[in-house]
Amino acid sequence: MSTTLSLRGVSKTFGAVAALTDVDLDVSPGEVVAVVGDNGAGKSTLVKVLSGVHRASAGTIAFGGEPVEIGTPAVAQALGIATVFQDLALCENLDVVANLFLGREVRRGRLDEVAMEVRSWELLRQLSARIPTVRIPIASLSGGQRQTVAIARSLLGDPRIVVLDEPTAALGVAQTAEVLNLIERLRERGLGVIMISHNMDDVRAVADRIAVLRLGRNNGVFPAATVSTEELVAAITGASDNAVSRRHDARSVVR
Repeated sequence: MSTTLSLRGVSKTFGAVAALTDVDLDVSPGEVVAVVGDNGAGKSTLVKVLSGVHRASAGTIAFGGEPVEIGTPAVAQALGIATVFQDLALCENLDVVANLFLGREVRRGRLDEVAMEVRSWELLRQLSARIPTVRIPIASLSGGQRQTVAIARSLLGDPRIVVLDEPTAALGVAQTAEVLNLIERLRERGLGVIMISHNMDDVRAVADRIAVLRLGRNNGVFPAATVSTEELVAAITGASDNAVSRRHDARSVVR
């Protein structure tokens, strides 16, 4: 399978502090790769490097087989990397259409409300979204529905990689199931998905592979279908590091 996104030896330092050190990661079309780790493992820094908020200090990034430099969020979006941050960045007083097209409004002399509404429904149908009307204010939506709007907005630029930062955080059972279904829809569309999460149940429900970060470094890449919870916990916490690294060297598991 071809690889859409490939990181090799990516590091990020802030002065004397190393947030990421020699991180490798591969994501293929139609694949969900979960990135897990304890607080301070480097997950948030990795998201910011991929989204162009931070420039990598060292290492290489290839997109579609070509080397790239992701220096700004605009560059990331132009390449085809869309990021949905944990805070979602939605305007609660605006309706769904306005949030989807905020800063990217369709104009033909004046705002083309009809075209934006039609496109909004198209995006939501692609995700099998359960939103009653695109003219409802964001403040009236549930947590799962808000996540739906944020993910739909990320699809406007026809990305090839979607990065989801803690997409099920603080959601109830039903809302979590709704978001996990959205991730399945993204995979069915052939997109590569990077899912940052603390929730092992959610990760195992949708991920194809699970990459563990510990103290800013790779500490294993595991097939989600066969890895045990004990192995994941050991890799996350550092217990039995030697045994885990011998069985699942992060550099050797490349699809």
